[in-house]
Amino acid sequence: MMSLPTAHPASPDRNRLRLLALPMALALGSLVACGKQEEAGAKPAEKASALAPAQAYEKIAAEGKGFTVGAMMAANPVYVLFDPQCPHCGHLWQSSQALLPKAKFVWIPVSFINGKSAPQGAAILSASNPGEFMAAHESSILAGTGGAPLPASVAPEVEAIIKANTELFNKLAVESVPYVVAKNIKSGQVVTNAGAMETAALAEFLGVN
Repeated sequence: MMSLPTAHPASPDRNRLRLLALPMALALGSLVACGKQEEAGAKPAEKASALAPAQAYEKIAAEGKGFTVGAMMAANPVYVLFDPQCPHCGHLWQSSQALLPKAKFVWIPVSFINGKSAPQGAAILSASNPGEFMAAHESSILAGTGGAPLPASVAPEVEAIIKANTELFNKLAVESVPYVVAKNIKSGQVVTNAGAMETAALAEFLGVN
């Protein structure tokens, strides 16, 4: 008679490693966006926006003010609402760089994370070359050195832009940044995403791959 192989129970060390790996994997999967409630320790709301995607796109196009990088002649801009103090926004900025020849991005600063958010957003918008300034700023954020130095003063009109962008963000009832709204080039459908993406995922999301 052929005997069946005996199953050996997993070692305690292996089980312990599996138990440790699970929460780590879950945590890494969730760290893609900065939520409004993170500072207070509350869980961000799961809804993406109070408006349908097409309505959100139109509202942001009409009311949002930011700076533009990428393919300037592209018909449909990709709108990104971001907080200058959000490292996940920095990751999305880096991911988007390879797609600049194919898409036009409008980066719209909002302020809710901390006291540096508004003045740094104003500094980005006021820079002679906002794209270059943003690149240096996000490199500093991702390096953990706090981002661009705070300006000595902020022009009232620029301060008003940051405030209006933040009010727009609140009206959309979005709970985290970066918040991306775009028209997929292939499908023509408006798509939204709250959180950072790698370059390949962003290209598929935008329909430019």
